[in-house]
Amino acid sequence: MTDTVHAVTDPVRTRGLRYAFGDHVAVDGLDLALHPGEVFGLLGPNGAGKTTTIRVITTLLPAPPGTVTVAGLDVARHRRQVRRLLGYVPQQLSADGSLTGRENVALFARLFDLPRRDRAGAVDGVLDAMGLTEAADRTASTYSGGMVRRLELAQALVSAPQVLVLDEPTVGLDPVARSGVWDRIHEVRRETGMTVLVTTHAMEEAELHCDRVALLHRGTKRAEGTPAELTAALGRVGGVPATLDDVFRHHTGDTLAQAAGEGSMRDVRTARRTARRVG
Repeated sequence: MTDTVHAVTDPVRTRGLRYAFGDHVAVDGLDLALHPGEVFGLLGPNGAGKTTTIRVITTLLPAPPGTVTVAGLDVARHRRQVRRLLGYVPQQLSADGSLTGRENVALFARLFDLPRRDRAGAVDGVLDAMGLTEAADRTASTYSGGMVRRLELAQALVSAPQVLVLDEPTVGLDPVARSGVWDRIHEVRRETGMTVLVTTHAMEEAELHCDRVALLHRGTKRAEGTPAELTAALGRVGGVPATLDDVFRHHTGDTLAQAAGEGSMRDVRTARRTARRVG
């Protein structure tokens, strides 16, 4: 199949993506091609290039022409059109605690320029999909962490995006809240055929929820495939079948502790600061 056909059918595609901050190369020659309707995970320790890649895809950082496409559109040349195809949930909390859940989502409906006649129905629909109908008219400052994350998903989904981009969507959440967030994501994906691109440090989360993953380290892709393919390729570790944790360590060295420790604490501190702002 030709690259031209791929560019039309792949929800997200990067070709030799390189991005540097001064002398520091954050992403170096990254090739990715997401399949329609899949959950694709970007894995790697802090500094691997995951968030930089996400920000280029979502047009928050400028991309060199010809290196990144979303639904066949070059993000360097068609930034506005690309943004209309994407839903994005960043690591930091983005809901306004002084507004109700409904008001938060309605604000995003206006930002995405949904036709006025369609806004109320779209807002009600995503609040219902995220299980927030009963809490819709309460201020977001009264929501639990899991509810805030589901509210942010509602904000991102109100424009019916073709691709949902999630940067560490469950950081700081307890297991029940994490499960609830993923249940909602999968429900919407099954109903709409939406493609999901997610970054995570949680290997068990990637193994459970991602159809395919790419492991990044120091800006380059070290491995790609289904979690089952990657663990099978590694075989056995210590006499037992390899896990995705083992695959991570194999390709990045002993950095999993840093990714799960220092990185997570930094993320938790950031989330706590933002939570105080939300209320």
